[in-house]
Amino acid sequence: MPQRRSLRIAPNSASRLLRCGQTTSCRECGNPVECYLRADDRLVQLHPHELPVAEVPESCRWHVSRGIAHPAGDGTSWCRLAHALLCPARTAPMAVPHFSGLRRSLALHTRRLLDAGVLAPSAAPAGSPPPGEAVCRPARPVVQLLYVHYLASRPVDEIQCVAQTQRRTRCAAGVLGPGALHGVWTLMPVSAHHGQLALPSDVMAVYSLSALPYQEQLRWRAQRCEQHAAATAAGDLTVADWEPFDPLRHHEHIRTRLPSQGRRPGGRAPRQARS
Repeated sequence: MPQRRSLRIAPNSASRLLRCGQTTSCRECGNPVECYLRADDRLVQLHPHELPVAEVPESCRWHVSRGIAHPAGDGTSWCRLAHALLCPARTAPMAVPHFSGLRRSLALHTRRLLDAGVLAPSAAPAGSPPPGEAVCRPARPVVQLLYVHYLASRPVDEIQCVAQTQRRTRCAAGVLGPGALHGVWTLMPVSAHHGQLALPSDVMAVYSLSALPYQEQLRWRAQRCEQHAAATAAGDLTVADWEPFDPLRHHEHIRTRLPSQGRRPGGRAPRQARS
C-alpha cells in the first residue's frame, strides 16, 4: 500500500494554497511538470510520475513529504525525478542514459507542440540566452523588492499573476499591467556573504522597485495583477515564482550591463533605463 502523505498550509501563506505540487508546463520543452518547494524554500520541478527506485540512481532520487520535496529516497520502492534530467531542451547530463526512453518520449511530445505552433522554438540550448538577450532582456532578471533581491523565473514583462479566477483557472494577466507603475533598471554592487569565494563581477543589473509605494511592492511580492490585488477572496492557484537571490549560486544570471537597445553615442551604456 502506498505511504499516506499529508499536506499542510505554509504558516506564512496569506492564501489558502496548500503546499503541494503545482502542475504547470516546462517553459523550455512544454512537457508537464510539478513544482514543489524544497526545505530551503527553493522551487524544484519534478517529473509528474513516480519511477521504480531500481531504475533511478541513488543520487537522482527525490521524494515528497508533507508537500516538501527532498533530494533523497524515502525508503519505499518508488521515487520522483527532477525534470531537469529529462528535459529534451537541455543538454543530457551524464546520468541521463538511465532514462533515455523516457527522455525520447518527452522529446516526441515537444516536437508535436512545435509542429502545432503551441511552443515557440528555441534556437539556443536552455540556460543560454539568445545573442544579445543577456544585455537587452534578461531571461531571469534580478529584482529588488522591499530591499531584498529576488531572482525572477522569467522576464519582468512576462511575470504572470498567480490568482485563481472564477473559472478555477490561473489568471492570465501580468503583474506589470498596462497601468502599473514601472520599476527602474540600475546597476548595484554584488555583495557576497562573509567567507564566500570572490564573484566574477562587482556590479549587476537589477530591476529595482524600491521607489514604488509599499502596497505596490507587496502586490509584486504576492505576484498578483492589479485586479486580483484588491480581490482578497481569490486564492492563489500556484506559488509565487520569486527565489531569494544568492550571488554565488545564481552567478550565471548576473548581468553587468543594463538592458538597452543599444549604446549611447560614445560607447557607454546608460546607468539607468526604464522597462
